[in-house]
Amino acid sequence: MILVLITALGVGGATVIGALIGFIFKKMSHKFSDLVLSFAAGVMLAAAVIGLVIPSVEMGGKYAIITTVIGIFVGALALNLIDKLVPHLHRMVGAELESHENTNLNKVLLFVTAIAIHNLPEGIAAGVGFGSDNTSQAFIIAGGIALQNIPEGMVIIAPMIAAGVSPGRTFLCAMATGLVEVVGTFIGYYAVTISSAILPFALAFAGGTMLYVVSDEMIPETHAHGGQRGATYALLAGFCVMLIGDVLLG
Repeated sequence: MILVLITALGVGGATVIGALIGFIFKKMSHKFSDLVLSFAAGVMLAAAVIGLVIPSVEMGGKYAIITTVIGIFVGALALNLIDKLVPHLHRMVGAELESHENTNLNKVLLFVTAIAIHNLPEGIAAGVGFGSDNTSQAFIIAGGIALQNIPEGMVIIAPMIAAGVSPGRTFLCAMATGLVEVVGTFIGYYAVTISSAILPFALAFAGGTMLYVVSDEMIPETHAHGGQRGATYALLAGFCVMLIGDVLLG
């Protein structure tokens, strides 16, 4: 339980770390931010496959693959539904937010709200990982999500300050998006510990949400500014780092 608490705070705190970086580097280049986000995408991709999807197949019983496939698609569809209600990163970080001039406060707050809502299923994925009692894989999942939260925390800062929000309130908003992830971590953990029967499906569901985020949001965003080649290699580097980490921790 203590490990779950520490991990939840770490995953949520990664957004705060990103926000602090955003305060320091308000005019970060697209090339650099795309490399960071691509590396995080590779980490999340590896975490989803190694830490969630494969374990779901291995512990799913006779109809394991069916359970896993259904869980992946249900997880992706859940985030797809959320996307229809609240558009996320690659739809919100456009010219309107990046110009930083005459930024509409309502649009910025919608952007921050979108990040917070999307953080809930990501936190659930981290909690589900601990429900499997495989600590090394749980840390891989949490590490991947935490790395992805850093660039998200970074992109919150400049638009909010440009919209006239005070630095203090901007930082509190960043903390709130991270707190949502902490809550999600405990939801995922308790859901699978209450009923171990749902664990294979829960693992696949969490994996589906992470795969959706990587494919639908992170990769398009990192390939939208002319740095596709560097972003691709950064993704591969992130994937390999997590692969090596899995072997060393396994």
